Amino acid sequence: MQLHLYNTLSKTIQPFTPLRDNLVRMYSCGPTVYGPAHIGNLRAFLLPDLIQRVMKTIGGYDVRWVMNVTDIDDKTIAGSAPGSDSWQDAMGEQTPDARANLRAYTRYFEAMFLQDLASFGIRTEDMAANPRATEYIESMQSLIADIVRNGYAYVRDGSVYFDVAAYRKDHPYGRLFHIDVENFREGVRIDADEYERESVSDFVLWKGRKVDEPYWEFTIDGIELPGRPGWHIECSAMSYELLGLPFDIHTGGVDLRFPHHEDELAQCTAGYHAPEQAAFWVHNEFLEVEGRKMSKSLGNFYTLRDLIAKGMDPLDVRLAMLGSHYRSVLNFTIDGVQAVATARRRVQDYIWDLRDRAVPVPGLVIDGVEAALADDLHTPRALAELYAFVGANPVSQLDDDRAALVLGALQRVNTIIGVWNFDERPTVIIPDDVRAIAEDRWAARVAKNWAESDRLRDILAGLGWTVKDGKTGYELQPLS
Repeated sequence: MQLHLYNTLSKTIQPFTPLRDNLVRMYSCGPTVYGPAHIGNLRAFLLPDLIQRVMKTIGGYDVRWVMNVTDIDDKTIAGSAPGSDSWQDAMGEQTPDARANLRAYTRYFEAMFLQDLASFGIRTEDMAANPRATEYIESMQSLIADIVRNGYAYVRDGSVYFDVAAYRKDHPYGRLFHIDVENFREGVRIDADEYERESVSDFVLWKGRKVDEPYWEFTIDGIELPGRPGWHIECSAMSYELLGLPFDIHTGGVDLRFPHHEDELAQCTAGYHAPEQAAFWVHNEFLEVEGRKMSKSLGNFYTLRDLIAKGMDPLDVRLAMLGSHYRSVLNFTIDGVQAVATARRRVQDYIWDLRDRAVPVPGLVIDGVEAALADDLHTPRALAELYAFVGANPVSQLDDDRAALVLGALQRVNTIIGVWNFDERPTVIIPDDVRAIAEDRWAARVAKNWAESDRLRDILAGLGWTVKDGKTGYELQPLS
């Protein structure tokens, strides 16, 4: 089946074919490890996970997926500085060695990030590498030196800046995001790693050393430039070293189109003579919470750990995100996750009912699901097709052979969606106090005391149990 993806570079949906044989090479801008990843970050990391699963399962391709770890930038330096509010006891004591402090600080949050990925259904074993920026300093320095020698950067006050005006004379600038060139401020330099979209100015490639900050030695044409890399240069160098240029797919959130990705592209052209860093640039839209921009000041800023503390299953959060197309703004709501949890449980029960009778047998493909995913990763339509398929194939009407094929088809879908369990149905041990509450609830239901029945149902939910009612009795099931 031919796969199609929207390409930010061309502003169109295009058929996808790997540049090299059967191998898809994909680079994802990963986390800046200065705190727990919030759910907006997780949506950006879910996109490449979905892509690589679709590429393998539907496209039949091999995938080399690289997601970097930004462990050196303005935020990580501030977090690891002496007296930082975000320094944790688990990181140990701070030392006079700024690089050692940076390493302890970022490794702590990197470990937290990898734990969150695992609970969210993103497997690090599917990635070829998670390179840390600090491990590629020499590669960055080599690229910076080449950009300077090619006439697209200059040294000023101990730092190195990309010369946007010189670059624009020879190459287009603004291919991923429309830039108002009338606001281009020629000769104005920006030292910050992140800056506003209106700031179309010369950006920093290498930052001169500052007191109490980590630094590395660097020499260009005999000029000593101790310091550290700017943020944009990191991904250009790491993607080149680990994937070669051009590679197939570059992913990230829409907020990275400019300046980060535009500057990545310019650096690769200026230093590596590679005008196409990636054939496809794929960006996911923003995430809102309850219809508003996520913000700590609004009290709607959530990490995955916050949601788990509220009793949510991280796989329900994953499925809720897949319920919205990646190029649409996702309105994340608590009610929405609860509704998805019910739908996920319904399919899980269906799978276990099948598993009681058969083991998965390959051979059946749910065409509507795969056609939707092949069409620019249309997960909402794919899930609708999946639920329709389940509804059209009640377990009671399937013979054993058909049950095995249906189970195999669902298992194939789950290699992409990644939220269901295909092991045998687990044995559920119900505590006596939970059973007693459930019996009282059933008695209230038989007596048509609906208010008491609902009250007891809420108590059971608070204890981690849900009730599935039948005509002659009930079934208790754990919520996760």
